[in-house]
Amino acid sequence: MNILYLMAAEAEYGACLRARIAPVMIGIGPVEAAIATTRALAERQADLPALVVSLGSAGSRTLEHGAVYQAISVCYRDMDASALGFARGVTPLTDLPPTLPLEPQIPGLRPATLSTGANVVTGAAYEAVGEDMVDMETFAVLRACQGFNVPLLALRGISDGAHELKKLTDWTQYLDVVDRNLADAVERIEAHYSGR
Repeated sequence: MNILYLMAAEAEYGACLRARIAPVMIGIGPVEAAIATTRALAERQADLPALVVSLGSAGSRTLEHGAVYQAISVCYRDMDASALGFARGVTPLTDLPPTLPLEPQIPGLRPATLSTGANVVTGAAYEAVGEDMVDMETFAVLRACQGFNVPLLALRGISDGAHELKKLTDWTQYLDVVDRNLADAVERIEAHYSGR
């Protein structure tokens, strides 16, 4: 199966993943992710992937640190056009709900809901987020994939959230564990699709 793997940052691309995949690096944040994902799919338009897999880290105050979760839905927490009469999270004039489902689900991967935005969520800011985990790219990647009718599978390893972030190493300290667990999840995905 033709799978396109995407990651945001080199810091998340550890030795275990390097031994298994060669992802396209799409950058950090919704704008960079949207541009790079659209470019990657446009460059492959003659032979589009059957599936895009976005891998990386996420924050969560409630999920197990180091563990990997498959996002089953994603919302865009930055979108707020409520002053114009739109519900918070709804992008005006798109006819899309504020939360979009993510499929296909892979047996054996732990499910969680995801919120995407351009800010690093930490400390008390989690109180404004209703989803299980937060990242900065998945909603943008999904919208780009929808433009090419390619399904997206999003995997996130929890790197932070239990304590307030104060320095870069508060994010990177769990990335080696996340790397190992993401590599295991990639093997599960590959096995799932090779068995079809």
